[in-house]
Amino acid sequence: MPVPATILYKRAMFVTQLPVTHLYAPSHCWLARTDAGNWRVGFTKFALRMLGELVDVQFDRPAGAAVQPGDILGSIEGFKAVSDLFCVGRGTFVGGNPALKEDLESLTRDPYAAGWLYEFTGEPDPRCLDLNAYQDLLNATIDRILAKQKADESA
Repeated sequence: MPVPATILYKRAMFVTQLPVTHLYAPSHCWLARTDAGNWRVGFTKFALRMLGELVDVQFDRPAGAAVQPGDILGSIEGFKAVSDLFCVGRGTFVGGNPALKEDLESLTRDPYAAGWLYEFTGEPDPRCLDLNAYQDLLNATIDRILAKQKADESA
């Protein structure tokens, strides 16, 4: 896939480049159409920062399985916890990124390109956001985190 155009996003101590053509799930995953017409899905830099250091990813759904938004596809393990990987579309699961078996660090090194998680055919969850709406979600999320930190410091 060609490298997408991005915009700089910065809020508090968080900085990233967000691809302008991607869709974004409220769960902080991105979705991009591939040349083959599939949807490629990965974690945003924000999600990766919240997950921390990663040690393993696995997919339990077989290629060709029907999927819908919210279905558990597998799991991702960090040093602190294991998290489910949820589907952000409706259609057919194509499969996980085979390169992650050898290069899990591509998730954090190149999150919007080589670090994709999985592909599916079909349609994105209708709750997915365009870039502007995702920036609004990030602003609200970061503001909540900052407010909680401030309240914790005052307690």
